[in-house]
Amino acid sequence: MLSAAANTMSNNGGSYSNDRPASAGEPELATDAASGGFFHSDYKKHEDLKQMLDSNKDGLKLEAMKRIIGMVAKGRDASELFPAVVKNVVSKNIEVKKLVYVYLVRYAEDQQDLALLSISTFQRALKDPNQLIRASALRVLSSIRVSMIVPIVMLAIKDSASDMSPYVRKTAAHAIPKLYSLDPEQKEELIAVLEKLLSDKTTLVVGSAVMAFEEVCPERIDLIHKNYRKLCNLLVDVDEWGQVVIVNMLTRYARTQFTNPNADDAEEEENRPFYDSDSDSSNSKKPKFSLDPDHRLLLRNTKPLLQSRNASVVMAVAQLYHHAAPRSEVMIAAKALIRLLRGHREVQSIVLHCIASISISRKGMFEPFLKSFFVRTSDATHIKLLKLDILTNLATETSIGVILREFQTYISSSDKEFVGASIQAIGRCASNIKEVTDTCLNGLVSLLSNRDEAVVAESVVVIKKLLQTQPNEHKDIIAHMAKLMDFITVPQARASILWLLGEYSDRVPKIAPDVLRKMAKSFINEQDIVKLQTLNLAVKLYLSNPNQTKLLCQYVFQLAKYDQNYDIRDRARFLRHFIFNQDGGTAETKLSQFAKKIFLAPKPAPMLESRFKDSQFQLGTLSHYLDTPCVGHHILPQFPEVAPDPSVRDVAEPVSAHEIKDERHSRKEKRDKKATKEKEKSFYSEDESSPAEVSESESEDESTDSSESSSEDRESSEYSSDSDKYSEEDEKKKKKNVIKKLNNSDSGSSSQDFDSENESDSEESEEEEKPVKREGKEDAKEKPKSNLDLLLDLDDVIPITPIMTPSLGGFLTPMNPLQLNGVTEVAASFIPIKATELLNKVSGKGLKLDFRFTRSQHLVSSAMNSIELTFSNESSTTIKDIKVGNKNLPPGIQVHDFMPIQILQPKTTSSSTIGVNFNDSTQPVNLNINYQKDNETLSSSVTVKAPVGELVRSVMVTESFFTAEQAKLKGMNEHVVKIAFPGHNRKIISQKVFESANVALISSEGNILRFAAQTLASKSLVLITIKIGETDDLEVCVNCEKMVIGSMLLNDIKANFK
Repeated sequence: MLSAAANTMSNNGGSYSNDRPASAGEPELATDAASGGFFHSDYKKHEDLKQMLDSNKDGLKLEAMKRIIGMVAKGRDASELFPAVVKNVVSKNIEVKKLVYVYLVRYAEDQQDLALLSISTFQRALKDPNQLIRASALRVLSSIRVSMIVPIVMLAIKDSASDMSPYVRKTAAHAIPKLYSLDPEQKEELIAVLEKLLSDKTTLVVGSAVMAFEEVCPERIDLIHKNYRKLCNLLVDVDEWGQVVIVNMLTRYARTQFTNPNADDAEEEENRPFYDSDSDSSNSKKPKFSLDPDHRLLLRNTKPLLQSRNASVVMAVAQLYHHAAPRSEVMIAAKALIRLLRGHREVQSIVLHCIASISISRKGMFEPFLKSFFVRTSDATHIKLLKLDILTNLATETSIGVILREFQTYISSSDKEFVGASIQAIGRCASNIKEVTDTCLNGLVSLLSNRDEAVVAESVVVIKKLLQTQPNEHKDIIAHMAKLMDFITVPQARASILWLLGEYSDRVPKIAPDVLRKMAKSFINEQDIVKLQTLNLAVKLYLSNPNQTKLLCQYVFQLAKYDQNYDIRDRARFLRHFIFNQDGGTAETKLSQFAKKIFLAPKPAPMLESRFKDSQFQLGTLSHYLDTPCVGHHILPQFPEVAPDPSVRDVAEPVSAHEIKDERHSRKEKRDKKATKEKEKSFYSEDESSPAEVSESESEDESTDSSESSSEDRESSEYSSDSDKYSEEDEKKKKKNVIKKLNNSDSGSSSQDFDSENESDSEESEEEEKPVKREGKEDAKEKPKSNLDLLLDLDDVIPITPIMTPSLGGFLTPMNPLQLNGVTEVAASFIPIKATELLNKVSGKGLKLDFRFTRSQHLVSSAMNSIELTFSNESSTTIKDIKVGNKNLPPGIQVHDFMPIQILQPKTTSSSTIGVNFNDSTQPVNLNINYQKDNETLSSSVTVKAPVGELVRSVMVTESFFTAEQAKLKGMNEHVVKIAFPGHNRKIISQKVFESANVALISSEGNILRFAAQTLASKSLVLITIKIGETDDLEVCVNCEKMVIGSMLLNDIKANFK
């Protein structure tokens, strides 16, 4: 009957066209779309599909099912076809049956009664030879949410969990959470099935089993113990979404089963004494924290996943490293997260949320990638706001200059929300980094003259918060903001100005009453928030200046009494009793006695913090993204103080899924290896093996025999790195006797180094080990060297003394002044003689150490400060071998050690020079000074910090060059202050500046003194101008591209003049 439709489909090249024979005698359906009834009023919906499903042709049924599944995929309702589709569940065509099951999974829950009629068919399908049919039948059964079939579904899950096909077992794992949500009382039985699925060694099943575990019983951590190592080893081969689930679960597992790898660092920070040198702890070395082998296994096996193409997998591994890895190894996750920022906008949003949380506690992790967070014009607003948060979190003394310049450009953006957030970010930087507070305030004040009212309003709000930190020094800013009341119309900004005037009315006693007079005129037309602040201003002015403001206060309160808003009326009624009595007079009442303490009490400055601070949610989860607990959220547990028993994870090592070997074959290989070893031993045993070595080798053979049965499983990826060690063992034994004497002295240290190399798993250590192994193989082929050869090889020893390069000159060569771009380095105008104590004789146990900056160029590098160290032996015994020990250096800082002092007699002094490149930063450099006294090796910790004036070197420039460069360094690069200084003695003024910084005097004509220098590392110009006023004051101006250095140098000069 439907031959025309069949012919049409076969002509269109549809699949399964061989099953559609055509017969000319049957009537045809209309082929025209318009006449077919789609646009006809009496057309029966889906009638053609129902006829195709009722036909005897499998080809028609298949085509109908394809069209129905296409409708479902597009979101169209196909539930009316359920009776016609469910009849075909008994179809013998596998393709039709698969599509019927896909449809039933979608609509079984809506049409439960009709689905129940086919239960017997589903049960029969569970025994079908085709694994896809068995899996589909289980999927449909678990989708029918009727409590009466729970026993049937449970039985089906149990049978499928033991199925030969991994795909069916995977489907069984997916069915477990469905049944648990339908009937939670089945939990215990489901856990028994889960335990079986978790022990599965197939990568296809493992991810789904862990997903079911997370849904049903995430608290049953004991189910993971035996499978922990297997999960770690199979992780690389699991599908991507399975990897996400497993890594998230293992993160929580690691937090409950292993101790905090960063606990020692935290304790050191807490217990560090005020003066490091006063503690004796530096003399005794603490045992190094060793990571649990299982913890190391997890970190090692997840590390390759950072290169995954799936952003969710990379995010999961990054949060694992953040929550559970040692601080020194977390850096490798930073580069992977930065790579994700090139993805889609949705991925960027989630990754930036996580980076914003990480950057609060780990600033140094993302500092190298600072430019990756610069805002692009194509970014969406929420992406821009997240990048602003991150930039503010990453701001340090060294990077604040670049970040503030970036923020300056953002203020000119057309996105008003983004502009407001940029101004708030400048405020946060100013409150967090005290060195740039004045610079940021000046920049924000300049924004008050901006044409855009929104920019002005936001600037007022931020300035109000900053002024609370130091109001005494910014009276001019408060007066300037009061003048803006005539122009600003944004309610929030007007309210902020009124609050400032009320809080600091004593700083501007003449301006505040006048502003209150203007506000009284426009009170009726103001917004509610402005009216409330006007009432507050009136009360505070009445308490501090009643003579001028009494009548104004009465007038304002009278207006508020009849205001339309009940909040205003209530506030006025409440505040009236603090300043007026019931009759309207001013006689003191009990409330008015305490009014000043209540209204004029000092208020703490607000803390401008990131909204991501103190987030307790696991990174990458929906709860973390929304910052609120969501369904399925698991609290991230704290590390235990004492690690639980690790033996619970001790089971037979699992065989990798790709390396299942025949038992006989593996035993034969072991016997062959054993025989080979014995031959090699017999070849070398007579001449080269010592008795101790022979006994060791015999014990190794015995242990090999005893562990023959369990050693088959030890060829998984977990221990693959060990094979390289043992493969070279024989070559090492060959040359052992030849170099035995040379190695005796170094054996202890080399073994320690070997252990430490095995413990560390960073990329750098792997790259360093490879050339070492190659060199070892080459050395094995060389002949042993004679004593003469060893003596001749002394020429290859690297000299300890610094190499004098021709450009820098040697000790006897005069140093020529370096001239670059019109800037000539000159000698220091003043050299400080006073030394500072670095180590006192009590902490140094008789060794005293002083230091001073010589303001001369170091021989190794022009970017280094030359620091003179003076060692004094205040004890009665000789001190030997004084040298630099361990160094704890911030990023970018370099140290050139001083020449070791071989011997220091009692009551004698010796000097040496150390070079430090501070990289234009005031961050302290922590060193250990090692020395020997009374045959005991001691170590004392010292901290060297450079004043900002020592980070520059004096230079000579022309006056015109000085003026031109100064004009370029305006705005945030200019710092100005006025200093009271009696007398106009130019010599004294110059001397004060020379004492503060290593600068050169350029000119001193008229009433202006000019000084110049440049930073040691970046060669940025530092220009200082001092204007001598007519009265006893000086105006000091510092221009520098490095804003932090300019601000701190100005403060040092100001302090020296005072």
